[in-house]
Amino acid sequence: MRALLLDAPGNPETLRVGQVSEPVAGPGRVLVRVHACGLNPVDWKVASGGNPDWVWPHIPGLDVAGVVEAVGEGVTDVQVGRRVALHHDLRRPGGMAELVVVDPVALAPVPDGVSFEAAAALPCAGMTGYQALTRRLHLHAGQSLLMTGLGGVGGYAVQVAAHLDAHVIVTASEAKRAEALALGAEHVIDYRDGDVVARVREFTGGRGVDAVLDTVSAASATDNLGALAFNGGLAFINGRPDLTSVPEFTVSPSIHEVSLGAAYSNGDEGSRADLSAMLGELMGLVAAGALDPRIVGTLALDEVPAGYARLKDGHLGGKLVMVDPAA
Repeated sequence: MRALLLDAPGNPETLRVGQVSEPVAGPGRVLVRVHACGLNPVDWKVASGGNPDWVWPHIPGLDVAGVVEAVGEGVTDVQVGRRVALHHDLRRPGGMAELVVVDPVALAPVPDGVSFEAAAALPCAGMTGYQALTRRLHLHAGQSLLMTGLGGVGGYAVQVAAHLDAHVIVTASEAKRAEALALGAEHVIDYRDGDVVARVREFTGGRGVDAVLDTVSAASATDNLGALAFNGGLAFINGRPDLTSVPEFTVSPSIHEVSLGAAYSNGDEGSRADLSAMLGELMGLVAAGALDPRIVGTLALDEVPAGYARLKDGHLGGKLVMVDPAA
């Protein structure tokens, strides 16, 4: 089969399209024929250093959508021919190929009316934001959220928060103000202009926000602890905040580390089942017209290295998806 191959740790430019043997669904596994696979920054970030569990050449690609081709021994609840999607295990050969072997527990059926491209755009970024807001921060109607940035995670999280009827404040460049408001933000703060925490306090009448989702850095997360209201929560994906910046027994913040893929390496079957549940809920929002999958381009398999280079440059403002790897 055709696949995108990484022969050794390296930059996106070192990836090549080649031929490898077709995988087989072993016991407890499912073979999926890939129709689309989303591109994510984690793909090229991990590729630059490699992973001790990889067999070389490695096939990248975590966000897979396609059709069940075969099921292994012991798999009884997945039918051949079903349209499915999942956030795949980083340690295994990925979805930038014609076929991929996956864990059936993490599979989510793709609803009618949701394309393979949309299903493949959602998992990594969409589920990260969704898990942070719904599973960790328990954001609900009437509460307030500070979202740092409008990248892959932020673009989905703002929509989810608005769907929950929360009040959303976004930090973004002035160039992205209109986009943030269109996605559901009520206020946009230019992170390069002034004191973000002071502006948040201004917008909330001095109270602060109930929740922060920080995607920037440990320093940013530490600063944004100051934006929290009493008993507020902060979720982070790119560096732990320094809790010593908050005096004990004052604001009483809760802190949540979000690491989606660790459901495979450190979680149990229930953790992987929740990957399926969250993706199903997100695809349901897409099917209902309540969530934009934010696809900004589709690529052939041999165009994916250039796509990763675009991701590495940053500020893409949406999702790139590889389609039809057999073409």
